Amino acid sequence: MEFAPLLSKLIARTDLTETEAADLFDSILAGDLNEAQIAAILTAMATKGEAISEVTGAARAMRRRATRIQPLVANTLDTVGTGGDGGITFNISTTVAFVAAGAGAIVAKHGNRASSGRSGSADCLEHLGFNLNVEADIMEQALNEIGICFLFAPTFHRAMKHAGPVRKSLGVRTIFNMLGPLTNPAGASCQLIGVFKPDLTEMFAHTLQALGSRRVLVVHGCDGMDEITLTGPSRCSELKDGTIRTYDIDPLNYFPDTCTPDDLAGGDPTENALITRGILDGSIHGHKRNITLLNAAASLLAVNKADSIADGITKAANAIDSGAALEKLNSLIAFSNYCAIR
Repeated sequence: MEFAPLLSKLIARTDLTETEAADLFDSILAGDLNEAQIAAILTAMATKGEAISEVTGAARAMRRRATRIQPLVANTLDTVGTGGDGGITFNISTTVAFVAAGAGAIVAKHGNRASSGRSGSADCLEHLGFNLNVEADIMEQALNEIGICFLFAPTFHRAMKHAGPVRKSLGVRTIFNMLGPLTNPAGASCQLIGVFKPDLTEMFAHTLQALGSRRVLVVHGCDGMDEITLTGPSRCSELKDGTIRTYDIDPLNYFPDTCTPDDLAGGDPTENALITRGILDGSIHGHKRNITLLNAAASLLAVNKADSIADGITKAANAIDSGAALEKLNSLIAFSNYCAIR
C-alpha cells in the first residue's frame, strides 16, 4: 500500500474505495504507519466526511484483526451505541442487553469504558461486579452456556493500540468512533445500534448490510441520544430481508407520556450500576424502566424474538417481572469471577 496517494485523495475530498480503505486501515492496525501519518489520515477523512465505502473497508480490516469468539447460534444480538452523544443518561444499552437475554435472545454485548459520558458499559459492569480481565474463551463459554457475554473492546481489539495515542491526542471524533458497533467479535448479525447523529442511521444500515448483518435497527433520538428516547420521536433505519427503510419511533404510541432528559439521567459508574440493578430487580419504575422496555423491545424485534415493538415491550416487561433478566446479570457476573480463578 502506498500511503501518499491515498492521503492525497482524501485531501482532494475524494472518497476511497472499500478496498483502499481496508488496506489503509490494515496498515494502521498493523503498526506500519507512524503517528503523524495516522493523524493525517483521520483528520483528512473527518474533514471530508466518512463515506460508506470507507467505513465498510475500515470495519473489515478491524474485524480481520480482532480476536473472535464463535456463538453456537446464528442469530446473535448486540445492543450498542457509538457514544459521543454527550449525554448524561444511565447505561441504557447495557441494561437492555440483560432484559433481551432474559426474554430469550442470545446476546454478545460489545463495549468499552466511557468515551464522552461519565460511565461506559464496561465501567457500569465493573461496578456491578463483572471481572473485565476475563479472556476471550471464557466469554465464548458464557455466551454459549448462559446466553449472554460481555466483550470488552481492549481484550478483543488489541491492534487498536497503534491508533489509541493518536485518537487521544486529536481529541475529536474520527472514523474510529463509528467502528466499535460495526466490529462485534462474535460476529453478531442482529443489532440495535444507537448513533450520535441522525444522518448516520442510514449510513450504518447500509454499511452493516455490506458486512453481512441479517437484521439491524439503527436509531437516533430527537434529543441527540444514541438510543430510542422517551423525550420525543427517534429516527430508525431498519435493515430487514435485504431492504432498508427509515421511519420514526414515537414513544407516545406505547407509553402515556414523554419525559425530559433529566428523567433519564444517570451519574458515575457506581450510580449507574445501582440504576441498572434496580431496573432489573424491579425496584425502579417510571421513565427509566420505560426507556429500557422500549429499547429492549426494538432489540427483540432485531433478533426476531418479537413481532412488533408493542409485543417486544410485553416480553421485555415479563423478562424483568419474572426475574429472568436479573438472573442473566447475576449469572454473568458469577461466571466472570469463577472462571477467572479456576
